[in-house]
Amino acid sequence: MTYQTSRIEAFSDGMFSIAATLLVLELKPPAPGQPFWHGISQQWPGYASFLLSFLFIGIMWINHHRLFSHLKHCDDVLMVVNLLLLLGVVWIPYPTLLMAQAVATGQLRDAAIFYNGSYVALALLFNLLLIACVKRGLVDRSYAGVRDIAKRFAAGPAMYVFCFAMTWWNVPLSLAMNAGLALFFLLSPDRGAQPSDAPRT
Repeated sequence: MTYQTSRIEAFSDGMFSIAATLLVLELKPPAPGQPFWHGISQQWPGYASFLLSFLFIGIMWINHHRLFSHLKHCDDVLMVVNLLLLLGVVWIPYPTLLMAQAVATGQLRDAAIFYNGSYVALALLFNLLLIACVKRGLVDRSYAGVRDIAKRFAAGPAMYVFCFAMTWWNVPLSLAMNAGLALFFLLSPDRGAQPSDAPRT
């Protein structure tokens, strides 16, 4: 974290934390008169949506941190684009709530389309953030890790669009693919960097 980007990162961290916290607020207690454990078990769709979206928000925070660790300074464009990304992040609890409710209402496909579409938008916003950083010379492009991050970000929209399209064919598979993509983006993009790729001094 540099002095120039410290306030942006602190604000972003707070927004990621709020988005993750809002997810748990959608978990409700068992209905009155129901056996306790039966009522708890009936809410498994909400738990599954909560865990999946918490995982996604956490991984987005990790990738946000990875990118910002390579920023030399910031400007107004970066702040605006970062705000757009954070708008997408805090949006996630809403499609998560709809996914949990859809299991009971039988409209799972519609909710999954909305849910997966939200992640397509987030993938595009991450790429917009990266493009703004690179085009405006805010990143240290001498480090191979930035190139590796760029490759992953560039592949993200295509993979999420494929997952989104899969929703019309097989909803459970599309959601499983979403979870798989989360694990893919969890892996460090520069884990295979050679010593010669280290930052120049």
